[in-house]
Amino acid sequence: MAAKRLSPAAIVALKESLCSVYWYKADLRSFLSNSVSNKALVSSLNWENYKRQIVADLVDTLTGNQDRYLGDLTKLCYEVTSISNFSHLEQLDGGQQKARRAKEAVEQLRQLVEPHQEKKKDEEEFERRRKEREEKLRSNRAVREKLVELNSRFMAIAAGTNPQNRGFDLERLMYDVFELFDLDPKASFRNVGEQIDGGFFLEGTDYLFEAKWQQGLIGVEDLDAFSRKVERKLENTLGVFLSMNGFSPDGVAAHSSARPSIILMDGADLMAVLEERIDFVTLLLRKKRHAAHTGNIYLKVHEITR
Repeated sequence: MAAKRLSPAAIVALKESLCSVYWYKADLRSFLSNSVSNKALVSSLNWENYKRQIVADLVDTLTGNQDRYLGDLTKLCYEVTSISNFSHLEQLDGGQQKARRAKEAVEQLRQLVEPHQEKKKDEEEFERRRKEREEKLRSNRAVREKLVELNSRFMAIAAGTNPQNRGFDLERLMYDVFELFDLDPKASFRNVGEQIDGGFFLEGTDYLFEAKWQQGLIGVEDLDAFSRKVERKLENTLGVFLSMNGFSPDGVAAHSSARPSIILMDGADLMAVLEERIDFVTLLLRKKRHAAHTGNIYLKVHEITR
């Protein structure tokens, strides 16, 4: 469900579907008893009442506290939208009309909830994989030891006084981060007329990488230049721009208004990875998903880990 809640339109469609797919209350009760795990809810309904009121009482209870009844509500929607045989209605007086009405009601519900069900499955799969990556990181002592080493290197770079050397050292550090997480990194390279700080590969997508460690915020001009580099590559290419001190609001806004081609990271993101608060792959995929869903290319790490 979108944001784990059933929309008002879907609530109306669910009620209409339940009223239409079973003509007799005994059949409806049997269906609900098998679809709702909380049997007490079904038993507590006034089955002497009109069918429409029974359905309204149940659905209103479930949707009135979706945090508590999300599982039952999700399963009920799934079971209703799975109904494809309406022969039990066709045998009744006016059966063709009753069956047609039920089919239309179920189809309307399906159109409203299927995108939410797919999104929920995607979120559950992403969460499962995130937990797997966290467990892999916790159980892999060699990786954690390497992160400690990289963190020490980062602290030494931060303490350095030569800004130009600091930039080069940061590039080399990030290459080792990409290598640690099996991202097939590419070192700094030069195409005709442009310098690329590096790149890596993740889940079917090539990423160009650029890093800057300067005193101020990165603005529109730098983001425009990097975005053009990315857009000159193949369609399945994205860019990751690391600015240790962040980005200007107007720069972020300018590149969050259209189809995003770049994702932004800052020093807080890098520290979270080096301090083992989040693994780099999870961080990047969360930022990518957020950009795809909202257009915002600068999701802060504290919004992911809170």
